[in-house]
Amino acid sequence: MSNQAKKDQTQELIKETAKNLFFVKGKFDATTQEIADAAGVNRTLINYYFRSRDNLIQIVFNEAQKVEQEKSKVIQNSDLPFKEKMAQFIEHSLTTSLQYPYLETYIVSQINKGNCHQKDIEEDELNKLYVDIKKEMELGNIEKMEPIQFVLNMISLLVFPSAVRPLLMENLMISEEEFDRIISERKEIILNILFKN
Repeated sequence: MSNQAKKDQTQELIKETAKNLFFVKGKFDATTQEIADAAGVNRTLINYYFRSRDNLIQIVFNEAQKVEQEKSKVIQNSDLPFKEKMAQFIEHSLTTSLQYPYLETYIVSQINKGNCHQKDIEEDELNKLYVDIKKEMELGNIEKMEPIQFVLNMISLLVFPSAVRPLLMENLMISEEEFDRIISERKEIILNILFKN
């Protein structure tokens, strides 16, 4: 293996380890030393490859945003009927939630710290979504409400369980495996709550 390939591999290992600590384990305040220990590398390599912990965090944050934007593209780029489009979005969101249980919580914590956040969906796309929701309400497929309420209901049903995962697991005495099983079964439950038929 060439020196450059080794460097690239080490850099990717550090980044993936940070993502695992932040998004999978929920350790948002992991120190440079904790990241290095988890990656099995010397702490100085983090500064060598990323210049600083803050720079590494920004790179990881940008990747988190990309994951979130991919979910929104399911809605934006699909010509499927509305309910099928929402079913795909819900399935994609739940799959992401199982892969990265603390992703949304991480993004919110970074926004609260003043890190920039790009919109996952543009205004014209959001307005198009609202028009589609209104059409479904007119057809009687969705309970009549302000379209933003439909979006808030969907996001709440998707994000809330993962956002408070540790609290739910502790208070409801649920193991990691059981929690993952419950999350993986939520697609039909969410669709049945959001849609009349």
